[in-house]
Amino acid sequence: MLLTSLLALALIQEPAPAQLGAAEAAQAHERFNAGETIIEHVSNNHQHPLIELPRVLGIDFSVTKHVFMLWFVAALVFLIVTFSVRRYLRQDRLVPSGFMNGLEAVVEFVRDDIAQPNVGRKWVMTWTPLILTLFFFILSANAIGLIPIFDTLAVLDRLVLHTTPDSFLNRLTHGGTTATANFNVTAALASITFVSIIIAGSKAHGFLQHWKNMVPHGLHPLIYVILIPIEVIGMFVRPFALTMRLAANMTGGHIAILAILSFVFLFTELFGRAIAGIGVGMIVSVPLAVGISALEIIVVLVQAYVFTLLSSVFIGMAIHIHH
Repeated sequence: MLLTSLLALALIQEPAPAQLGAAEAAQAHERFNAGETIIEHVSNNHQHPLIELPRVLGIDFSVTKHVFMLWFVAALVFLIVTFSVRRYLRQDRLVPSGFMNGLEAVVEFVRDDIAQPNVGRKWVMTWTPLILTLFFFILSANAIGLIPIFDTLAVLDRLVLHTTPDSFLNRLTHGGTTATANFNVTAALASITFVSIIIAGSKAHGFLQHWKNMVPHGLHPLIYVILIPIEVIGMFVRPFALTMRLAANMTGGHIAILAILSFVFLFTELFGRAIAGIGVGMIVSVPLAVGISALEIIVVLVQAYVFTLLSSVFIGMAIHIHH
């Protein structure tokens, strides 16, 4: 995995000869721009859309890398879960085994330990499907971001396939693979939670009563002048916190790994010898990158758990006002 990332860093930084002239290729090879390479590796690259579509009302509807990853993760989760459940239902035995056994354990954990303690027994079956969907999607998107699928394709393309710069495969190798590292994606997920909070409160208490429940009753009128703006701000702070926490954590780990791996090329340029970069890579970059990658595996699980837990808490707060 780390070797693939190193090769991808080098190949992304150094364009193929077919893309540049001899003088431009030599100039690009002279200096390694770590900042541009890292941003290219983690961001949603609008310069290389996979499917270019016209703008509508000033909005670009082109299919970018992160849009593709959204579709890919959603389709993957849907197919795996659907296939596993249908295969289990076709069996005669009631006790699941293999992958379905693990899937059932996760579903029960989310239902019994995340949803039910927050939304209550009455509403657990109403909101568990949404919370499960958020959990599986975020977990899958986070995990796929750790697998160097497109880095491997980039290495294969540059060394073996030699496709043209405007080919679909070449455009696919640009940009990051972690859809949940995009603030637009996490903002959309947080918006779902935001709308769910309003729906949950309205279903439990009625639409008007839900908004009245935002502040305690029986207080002095002057206190409401201060309290109502604070509650309104807090209502929007919750989805904002969900947005920033997930995207920042998923972006930060990838940037840290790529920055550490960049030491190999930076020290090679600094001393003018490949042995210097190899030495720094063996002693510093690879051990640190391995440690951060192990930490990222934990972050993948924790961030999916935290997002769904907080979503459950916020929905439960709208339902159970006395809490």
